[in-house]
Amino acid sequence: MLVDTLFFAALTPLLPHYAESLGLGKGGAGVLAAAYPLGALFGSIPSGLVAARAGVKPTVLVGLTVVALTTALFGFAQTAWQLDLARFAQGLASAFSWTGALAWLVAVAPTGRRGALIGQAFAAAVAGALLGPVLGGIASVAGTRGTFSAVAAASLGLAVWAARTPAARPEEPQPFGMLLQACRDRRVLLSIWLVVLPALLFGTLGVLGPLRLAELGFGPLAIGAVWLVAGALESGNNIVIGRLADRFGALAPVRVGLVAAAIATALLPWPDNRFVLAVVIVFAALSFGTFYTPGMTLLTQAAETRGLDYGYAFALINLAWAPGQSAGSAVGGAIAQVTSDTVPYLFLCGIALATLAYLRRPGRAAP
Repeated sequence: MLVDTLFFAALTPLLPHYAESLGLGKGGAGVLAAAYPLGALFGSIPSGLVAARAGVKPTVLVGLTVVALTTALFGFAQTAWQLDLARFAQGLASAFSWTGALAWLVAVAPTGRRGALIGQAFAAAVAGALLGPVLGGIASVAGTRGTFSAVAAASLGLAVWAARTPAARPEEPQPFGMLLQACRDRRVLLSIWLVVLPALLFGTLGVLGPLRLAELGFGPLAIGAVWLVAGALESGNNIVIGRLADRFGALAPVRVGLVAAAIATALLPWPDNRFVLAVVIVFAALSFGTFYTPGMTLLTQAAETRGLDYGYAFALINLAWAPGQSAGSAVGGAIAQVTSDTVPYLFLCGIALATLAYLRRPGRAAP
């Protein structure tokens, strides 16, 4: 998960460079940012099928190997369509990495510590997102070919480690109908929404935030530094949230996060000072990252109750995250280009408040 998010986040400081050098505009930049989650959408169901039938280890190995290949290809790409295609292929591979890795983790996790371990896993993923902008900043100076080739080699090395690690295989593969039946469960649907919402938020912020910082005078290294600080805080936050979810229930931190996300999205359009905007972006990223760990904790509880294979359960996570991230990146960027950054940010503020209102209604929230 760390290696996967490392490259995913490396695009952040490079996005203004690609937008300017290739003449992409906000809409084209949004398409480039959305290509990765779109690939994850197409890989979500196949990754669940492989995990439920062949096991978690083959699923992870497919993901890590293809991630390595597409990471190197991205470094050598020179046109917009090549960049888009490489990002799409890596997103597809990442669905296998995430589904296999999370199902592998939860299968061996004690029930009482599941939220804490998921929080630690997401802290590792956030650490990759934390280092990704730094990697992007290095690539802007040292060149994308050598930089991304080094990351590809690290991914292959990790694949060798995974291949040598013991993992159980499914004794009796579950039919695909089990996954379809789970989608009717209210707890599962709520878990899915708690992944869609932060994906929408992060997708929009990942496009509009770097472009606005660049307009106000930040270069790739400074933009990477902003995401570095945000990632460091978010990584620690996930560990704390996982423990709170185990102790007080998964929805307690979600309600706090919704309030913070509504405040952040209401503030993001207005700063004209680059340093003030950087502070708001860090606060926004911290609040947006509050939902993933509780959402996945709820999902594992629902999957265990229904007897659903964890590979299928985490395939639903990719299926939820991908359209949210794609819509946030592509649609958010396109709307901002036609109108202004204010419109998508305030729309997302309204969505956060509506979700909070839903969870506060008696009997509507899942236990």
